Amino acid sequence: MENNYIFSLTPTFTQGLVLGQLSILVLLALVLKYLFFIPPESETETVTFHPLPKSNPPWRQDVEEDDTNSPPEKESAHWFNILARQVVDVYRTRLQDNLTGYEGIEVARRKIEDHANELRPRGFLDHITVHSVDLGMSAPKLSNARVVNDNDGDSAPTTIEFDMSYIDTLSVSLSTSYLFNYPMSSFARLPVSLTISLSLFESKITLVPPSPASEAPVLTISLPQDFTLNLKTTSLMGSRAMLRDMPKLHELIEYQVRKVLALRGTWKIVLPGIGSLATAQHEVEKEQAASNE
Repeated sequence: MENNYIFSLTPTFTQGLVLGQLSILVLLALVLKYLFFIPPESETETVTFHPLPKSNPPWRQDVEEDDTNSPPEKESAHWFNILARQVVDVYRTRLQDNLTGYEGIEVARRKIEDHANELRPRGFLDHITVHSVDLGMSAPKLSNARVVNDNDGDSAPTTIEFDMSYIDTLSVSLSTSYLFNYPMSSFARLPVSLTISLSLFESKITLVPPSPASEAPVLTISLPQDFTLNLKTTSLMGSRAMLRDMPKLHELIEYQVRKVLALRGTWKIVLPGIGSLATAQHEVEKEQAASNE
């Protein structure tokens, strides 16, 4: 008598194939149910976007109150000194045509000599020969940044001051001749040899931000006239009977340098895209006329 059964302890190939397909379907149904599908009775959670309010948050109000009530601290200018040093090094490199050593110094010497002869008064000074130059190795350093007048609520801009010091070995050695034009042109020449070196320059720097009410807003950087300037001058005058290190000549050179710094110690930087240079110059002329009245 034959046994009618579907499965046995020793399944056939067909029975094994059916069992394998069923197990795969069951496993796939469990994965879809518990990993990807959501039960119908559970509520879905949606994430909503809430934009930030336009008003100041509480933490910012606390910071503003702390800034208002706390005394102002001295701002460190170390970052600016690093930037200024790199800028000065770029100018030194360009003055030497990107050359180093003696070749670079020689290029700088010729450029300074050409510029000096372009500016010299030809009726009083003969050709200027620059023998040597020292471009220095340092850069101006700023410190003790402070707010001088905090015009809160006022239309006048706030003034900021820095303390600036420059200690270096800048020097130039040159020779020329002073021309005597009486009783006739080039009647006589007085040979002069000079070596001028800078040892110290200290001053305050005033920074005035641009005024919103101005037609041509400018950033003003100025030097006061009570700066400290230490120049060392060695001189020789004459051809045979030489006069050495005359104090009057030193005073004259230092006076001229101070005069140039006082006259050109204010720089106005026009904000790009807002005002023109011509409008800024007109504003400066109006200010000078008003101050002279």
